[in-house]
Amino acid sequence: MQDSRPELPVYGRDRDQDRPIRRHHSASYYAHRVKESLTTRVSKLICSIFLGLLAIVGLITFILWLSLRPHRPRIFLNDFSVPALGQGGGGPENAQINFKVTARNSNQGIGIYYDASQVAVYYGEKSVGGYQVLTPFYQQPKNSTIFASILSGSSLTVTGSQWKQMLNDRSRGPVMFRVELSSTIRFKISSWNSKHHRMHANCPVGVGQDGMLLPVYKDKRCPVYFS
Repeated sequence: MQDSRPELPVYGRDRDQDRPIRRHHSASYYAHRVKESLTTRVSKLICSIFLGLLAIVGLITFILWLSLRPHRPRIFLNDFSVPALGQGGGGPENAQINFKVTARNSNQGIGIYYDASQVAVYYGEKSVGGYQVLTPFYQQPKNSTIFASILSGSSLTVTGSQWKQMLNDRSRGPVMFRVELSSTIRFKISSWNSKHHRMHANCPVGVGQDGMLLPVYKDKRCPVYFS
């Protein structure tokens, strides 16, 4: 039996359709691409140079800040004594307190103005004497200043009950005091002066039965803070 369905036409594919299309660009197109590439490279080079210079400037600024940043004075307790405690007799009217404190300016190229300074001696939480430095002075870089005095008479305010307590402490062990140095200071960097800072140094003191400073406290560095 003969198939009566019509035959469908078959079309062949041209081989040229499978080939990729080649685009031909003009000389102006390639010139534009080269120009864009050069512009990108130049921009990256400029950014790299700028970031490098910025890093160098930042490093130099940091080093200058470290070298010009003022450091607080270093305070040391050199000596302290209450001779009458070693004698074990008498009263507060015959007592005296000897002390020596050193303020060290460790800065390189930075001076310190001491506009006002006071030294006070505390027994417990109460002041038992002190004195005030009346003359302002300037401390050169890498220099030390000594605060030393003998407190007696009107500059010593030890009461009878405090003296009795000191003698009791002496019989049991060391007698504890505290020396406080307070100063209003300014830093001098070249021709520039800083604002005023209120400096405090607290030096713990231990006195033995002979009334002399215990070796563990001699030349000890004192904590310093600003208020």
